[in-house]
Amino acid sequence: MKSEHLPLLNSVSAPAVHPEGTRAVVSVIRPDFDADAYVGQLWTVPLGHGQHSPANPDPNQRPRRLTRGFRDTAPDFSPDGKVLAFLRAAPGGKQQLYVVEAAGGEPQPLTAQPLGVASFAWSPDSASIVFSARTPEEGRYGSIDGVGAGSEDARLITDFKYRMNGVGYTADKPLQLFVVDVPPLDAEPKFAPIGRALKARGAASGSGASGAAESDSAASDSAASDAGLLPAARQLTTAASDHGGASFSADGGTIYFTAALHEGRDSDLVSGIYSIPAAGGQPQPVVPANTGRQTVSAVRQSADGQWLFFLAQELGESGQDFVARNTALFAMPAAGGDATALSDVETLDLSGGDRIELRGGAGALVLNNARGTVELHEFGAAGGHSVLLDGNRVVTGAADGGGWLVVCFSDPSTAGDVGVLDGGELRRLTDFSAPLRDIAGITEPQELTLPSADGYPVHGWLVKPAGPGPHPVLLNIHGGPFAQFSAALFDEAQVYAGAGYAVLMCNPRGSAGYGQSHGRSIKERMGTVDMQDVLAFLDGAGEKFDDLDAENVGIMGGSYGGYLTAWTISHDHRFRAAIVERGFLDPVSFTGSSDIGWFFGGEYTGPSAEQMAAQSPMARVDKVRTPSLVIHSEDDLRCPVEQGQRYFTALKQLGVETGFLVFPGENHELSRSGTPHHRKQRFDEILRWWARYLPTAGNPAPLP
Repeated sequence: MKSEHLPLLNSVSAPAVHPEGTRAVVSVIRPDFDADAYVGQLWTVPLGHGQHSPANPDPNQRPRRLTRGFRDTAPDFSPDGKVLAFLRAAPGGKQQLYVVEAAGGEPQPLTAQPLGVASFAWSPDSASIVFSARTPEEGRYGSIDGVGAGSEDARLITDFKYRMNGVGYTADKPLQLFVVDVPPLDAEPKFAPIGRALKARGAASGSGASGAAESDSAASDSAASDAGLLPAARQLTTAASDHGGASFSADGGTIYFTAALHEGRDSDLVSGIYSIPAAGGQPQPVVPANTGRQTVSAVRQSADGQWLFFLAQELGESGQDFVARNTALFAMPAAGGDATALSDVETLDLSGGDRIELRGGAGALVLNNARGTVELHEFGAAGGHSVLLDGNRVVTGAADGGGWLVVCFSDPSTAGDVGVLDGGELRRLTDFSAPLRDIAGITEPQELTLPSADGYPVHGWLVKPAGPGPHPVLLNIHGGPFAQFSAALFDEAQVYAGAGYAVLMCNPRGSAGYGQSHGRSIKERMGTVDMQDVLAFLDGAGEKFDDLDAENVGIMGGSYGGYLTAWTISHDHRFRAAIVERGFLDPVSFTGSSDIGWFFGGEYTGPSAEQMAAQSPMARVDKVRTPSLVIHSEDDLRCPVEQGQRYFTALKQLGVETGFLVFPGENHELSRSGTPHHRKQRFDEILRWWARYLPTAGNPAPLP
């Protein structure tokens, strides 16, 4: 794979299954160089009855494109199966809620939210939809014509929680909940008035005037008229806090959501479950009688209305101890009472998805991180647990409907596809990555488990380039730290292998997916056993494979991976070069500059100045000898650009060969969701750096 093959990476959304079980609908999104954006449409995937496959010549049983919008995402059928709702974004625009008849037709917009719609859910009677949207404070974010970002009033900040990476300021545009009634889709369409009709409407409203004032009034009336073309949405929440994960109760009378509305919410990470009448009213906390301080990430009432399922992480007495806390599934009676943990919090981490899917009257489907995979699990509210799908893949979504259990997944050969569980086995229905394999070529990773210096098993993968060795080696370290490399197709490893490098990726202590104790082993001990593990994995692979060139090795990583890269090269000087990307490099300055700085560093390194200095790459930068490229994004609020600036400047002052690659308009997610042009440029610059210090036949050294 090469950087120019990025548009062949088709990612697939969670599925929507028609209630009759005839088909599923997914969104298929890809990077597009011409638009310099992510584009894609909805696809319908017939489910049939055992007669379909990706190669089936019957056109009625093959997947086909359903919509032709610029970017159509998040499909969901109404419970009665008559309407399909989804989110649509125009070029340069915000995504809005649309509906279309399930049998086909012209999609119709339901919203024109100034900052777009974030998520939505159907009512059980299919008559209305609850959605979340950020609501701008008056005078900000274009709410007043002629007042741009640089002309807005100053902000007085009094809270810790005032920014979020990828969002910016949050207090002046909280995520609020709205309900909108779905109009009859076969009704006569409305059109905006023009000419005499527009003037008459202006006169009726008492706004008749002349000259510039008349022009301004007409523009205002036109905007009001345009708004009248859409059904009116009722705002349910108003608190200056984000309200998310909304869904209706089984009887449709209540909406459940998650939020932090409690006293002292600015000094902890606690969030909880709230309910509000669907017709409007005051939110009420839904508090289990027997749980400690938690952050609740999802809530859903069971289909029979008897139970509330919720996903939560424990936070300890402080309400801030988030480090490597596994996410557990709980159930409590819908009428109130004690909550029961349905999953083993020590061994299962059910944070693989952000939504609870329902199955049967009292069942829930959730995704579990497990040793570099993501599994599909089912739990019953009153007991019962089964693993429905595991193996060498990452399940990204699932839905039950019409007798079918449909899953979306990625694996070593695909960036995203759709399948059904048939007799306990996964049967693939699509092959959206066929062009990627055919044109770019894919190298499947080889799974390895190698001992650390203390005998602890370190699990990971080797992606080898084609051809005989010896191959220069890149040791790639993931972010997090509580995250995991997986067995799924990874564009980073494929591009580097395509250029002639053997890529090593492992999940050292501190990672997710190997039990809570594995993840919490680096709390207040960053740069200890985690560094030991990645170096042991490198050494073990070099000993195991004769075609790896152990004398020509580079090291790289982003976020926490940038931290561990910078930390490692201050201790070990074997590496020909390094790439430190969007790194957590100085816990001291990070405290005040990062959106999560007020709690993150103190929980991971410990809060004292001595603890932070003992685990800080900046405190050891004078020990670095390795040529290092520092990569950062200007709008990164998670690991702010000052982290990279200070590290680069220190290296430069010390005479270490270095460079500082800065991307405008990008945030912490550059490598995953940055603009296609910048993602390609990033790959090209990374390979240029490696060609300088670790040339290969496929990535030769630059001419002198």
